[in-house]
Amino acid sequence: MIQFWIILGYLGLLLLLGLFASRLFRGTSSDYMVASHSIGPFLLLMSVFGTTMTAFALVGSTGEAFKEGIGVYGMLASSSGIIHSLCFFLLGVKLWGFGKRYGYKTQIQFFRDRLDSDRIGLLLFPILVGLVIPYLLIGVISSGVVMQTMTAGAFPNLFPTDNIATSGGLPTQWGSLLICLVVLCYVFFGGMRGTAWANAFQTLVFMVLGIATFGVIANKLGGQESLWENLRVLGEAIPENRATRADMSKTKFLTYLLVPLSVGMFPHLFQHWLTAKSAKSFKLPVVAHPIFIMIVWVPCVLIGVWATTELVPARPPLPANPNAILPFLVKTQAGTLLGGFLAVGILAAIMSSLDSQFLCLGTMFTKDIVGHYFQRDASDANQIRLARGFIIAVVTLTYLLGLLKPPSVFALGVWCFSGFSSLFPLVFAALYWKRLTKWGAYGAVLATVATWGYFFSDAIGQAIKVGNPGPIRTYTLKLNLGGEAYEIMPVAAIFLASLIAMVAASLLTRPPKPETLKKFFAD
Repeated sequence: MIQFWIILGYLGLLLLLGLFASRLFRGTSSDYMVASHSIGPFLLLMSVFGTTMTAFALVGSTGEAFKEGIGVYGMLASSSGIIHSLCFFLLGVKLWGFGKRYGYKTQIQFFRDRLDSDRIGLLLFPILVGLVIPYLLIGVISSGVVMQTMTAGAFPNLFPTDNIATSGGLPTQWGSLLICLVVLCYVFFGGMRGTAWANAFQTLVFMVLGIATFGVIANKLGGQESLWENLRVLGEAIPENRATRADMSKTKFLTYLLVPLSVGMFPHLFQHWLTAKSAKSFKLPVVAHPIFIMIVWVPCVLIGVWATTELVPARPPLPANPNAILPFLVKTQAGTLLGGFLAVGILAAIMSSLDSQFLCLGTMFTKDIVGHYFQRDASDANQIRLARGFIIAVVTLTYLLGLLKPPSVFALGVWCFSGFSSLFPLVFAALYWKRLTKWGAYGAVLATVATWGYFFSDAIGQAIKVGNPGPIRTYTLKLNLGGEAYEIMPVAAIFLASLIAMVAASLLTRPPKPETLKKFFAD
């Protein structure tokens, strides 16, 4: 119950922070959606990093490292540190400049003008929303698992289960609902300003408590006097098949490097870029983001591989759900009081991305669909009302989908990011290739949808055939060259299909209008 009350206290504190941010709200749609372009370097860094570090990075990476080993860090974390910062520099600064100059609030507004196509929004909107929903599911599912695992034993008579690791804990559907309602409240009232403040606060919380979690678990499992000695003992105890990436092919490892390109097309990240006060605000995020990624990912991956060692007590047994590995170790190794605060750190990371995504979808619906096609002269009050209404609808839909309980947060994240990564050629070409046409954009988007849909349905078909969800997580393609088979991630084929379709369609169709090129390539 102590851990339960600590979590409730933190959620209450978040609500108060959202209430404070709402008092700074200026009442305009621009302030609600992009904080009136008033966010400085530090707040931009914390909000951008907070929204990119999701349950995928904490809960998902720990569970995947438990199953696959330490190579998980190399697959995504090390490459993400570099690629994310490059995207901030190459894409973020230029998109912020166009947003400031032409009043953009969403990606689709930029693409509509750049491609001189009024209908591009009708194609992009359902696809971007469709890819963000699984991203939201990652947070909703993980929050429920964390709440149940961390409160296990608090309600033994109300919520008994067959697994001692979760018996007596708040049911996952109740925990997810509580988190969704708290995030909805401060996003509903505070908009982007409330979201930025909450993200900054939660980023500080999960980074500080994440480091504390790492130290506490290392000292408890290692049993030695110093942290360094504990790290040595734990490192030596890791099974050989988890200490290397020997079981992972080089081509699979290399094609994973395409996944971090997804940040270039995240609609919620685009919206955060637009909040910057000036181009100089990007300097700190570009420099500090890789360091922050290392601070978060290294402890999570190491904790995951430590869970495979014999140093972890046999009782209570590890949970069957890999998504529950991190909260389980926190609960069993950190003690009651500290465990409650460390659980807060995990929830902070989950919630710091949910809020941005909820707000982003509300903004897109308001600006790209209703505002553009039906109510072009809508007042600020009506725009804010529409955004809030759609946010409520999205939160409700996401929560209901989360009740289906997909098996792997990491697998869901990789499939989601693969779709965004395959749209990266579109945003990069829109900024740097004058020859890109609307037909090239249509080709890229349709090729992405077709190939992603084919591979994902094939993975599901294989999972149904064998009677377990494993193939969805381990699905790869086999490329035969010179008599040898090479294993590659689906994202490589989807990305290539998108790129080829975009280039071919652009070169075969009429170039953009001179006035359009002048507007976006004047420099």
